[in-house]
Amino acid sequence: MTRILAFSDLHHARDRAEALVAASASADLVIGAGDFCNMRTALPGAMNLLSGITAPFALVPGNAESFEELQEAAHAGWTVLHGSGAELAGLRLFGLGYGVPVTPFGAWSCDLDETTAERMLNDCDAADILVVHSPPKGVADVTSRGVSVGSTAIRAAVERIQPRLVLCGHIHDSWGVEGPIGDSRVVNLGPMVNWFEL
Repeated sequence: MTRILAFSDLHHARDRAEALVAASASADLVIGAGDFCNMRTALPGAMNLLSGITAPFALVPGNAESFEELQEAAHAGWTVLHGSGAELAGLRLFGLGYGVPVTPFGAWSCDLDETTAERMLNDCDAADILVVHSPPKGVADVTSRGVSVGSTAIRAAVERIQPRLVLCGHIHDSWGVEGPIGDSRVVNLGPMVNWFEL
């Protein structure tokens, strides 16, 4: 059994990072589902807040940092996924970052349209865990105004692949919300200590 610590949307919060680093001491695998900093600023500092994580650590970029920025700021031994997969702690992971569909936040936000997201997700044939910044359409994707803003491309990929876990964030109003898509368990993480066992 692999003990997994997962979170999203840290947004450079020092107290949240300290709790995650402390918890990670008993994790076999750590997963960060994007938005480590705010509006593309001070990402290296946000990564330094997590430098105490020594377990295998998989990260996807949120819409607050680009793939290239996250690759550059990630510490040695960390695995950055974006339209790519890796095997860590005996589990198959596939990751896709960014806001999907395109957000209304403007030029700073790293986003993908549904067609591009679908194309990138088509590279995944199988996974135990799908790590995405944006939630799939219809699960854990509701804003404070009651609007479902998740991704149809991500939902289609979940339906096709049926990973055991789908870990996401992005929609702050749905932090802690989860639901099924077929046999897959979808969880919107938030910057809390979330534990899973696979």
